[in-house]
Amino acid sequence: MKRTLLWLGILIFAVSPARAQDAGTQQQIDKLSGQIQDLLAAQEQQGKRLTALEKQISDLTDKVNTPAVSDSASRADLKTLATQVQEIDKKRQDDRDLILKEIEKLGKVSGGTTPHKSPPSLAKPADDTTAPATPQKGYEYQVQAGDTVGAIAKAYRDQGVKVTASQILKANPKVDPAKIYVGQKIFIPDPNAK
Repeated sequence: MKRTLLWLGILIFAVSPARAQDAGTQQQIDKLSGQIQDLLAAQEQQGKRLTALEKQISDLTDKVNTPAVSDSASRADLKTLATQVQEIDKKRQDDRDLILKEIEKLGKVSGGTTPHKSPPSLAKPADDTTAPATPQKGYEYQVQAGDTVGAIAKAYRDQGVKVTASQILKANPKVDPAKIYVGQKIFIPDPNAK
């Protein structure tokens, strides 16, 4: 029995350090396991940071590659615009000259000045807006293409009615000599008729 007790004592002493070693080993394993978990968590955070940085770099690259839009114009832009405006103005002037030449051609084709009809018999104007300031005797005349107050007065003078442009305007106070139009009726006073 002594031997058994001895062996039992040895076994207890031998097993105790093994258990102590197992407990120490377990502590180290737990410590290492915790550190591995910390490293995995840190790695996950680093992965998220890298993804965010990659997105920022991608956005910045897109911004750099996108041409900048500016509301201001450079000198070259202004010079180009000025040149284009001058070209348009020149074309406008050429068109104006062409229109004037065509009007002259039409005037020559139609015989220049419009021949005036002989003054009609004495009549009062039908249009109250052209009524003379004072009752007078004279003629009603319908404006034709190319007529001016001076040309009308001359045509009547050529036919023996001694009237001036100022007398025609005085007899038609509402008529603007710069704005007479074809078909407009005006009163031609006859200073000789009483």
